[in-house]
Amino acid sequence: MPFRERRRAERFHFEVPVTVQWTNGSEQRKAHTITQNLSSSGMYFFLPEAILNGTAVEVEMTLPRQITLGAPVRVRCHGRIERCVTKPGDCAGMATAIEKYEFLAGAEDAA
Repeated sequence: MPFRERRRAERFHFEVPVTVQWTNGSEQRKAHTITQNLSSSGMYFFLPEAILNGTAVEVEMTLPRQITLGAPVRVRCHGRIERCVTKPGDCAGMATAIEKYEFLAGAEDAA
């Protein structure tokens, strides 16, 4: 079966610190991690715990000069976990689709 690219936008291999927030039942969860790659429509990162597919997430980060080609920019992304890959005894890899994003005031580090 031939490989079919499913990504809508080119991914860039940037390690950007992020803060991820989500709800697990009635519990609000928050974690800090680093992206493995990101694009205008998604990102991939690892967490020590799995987040269920379809879970809504909010991710805050500061995009560095290498991405913005200008000053660093703080961004809040709203999206969903598209795919969670877990391996016994390992952390979980999260493919996250970005549904919308907003630019935040200030360039302080969000993560």
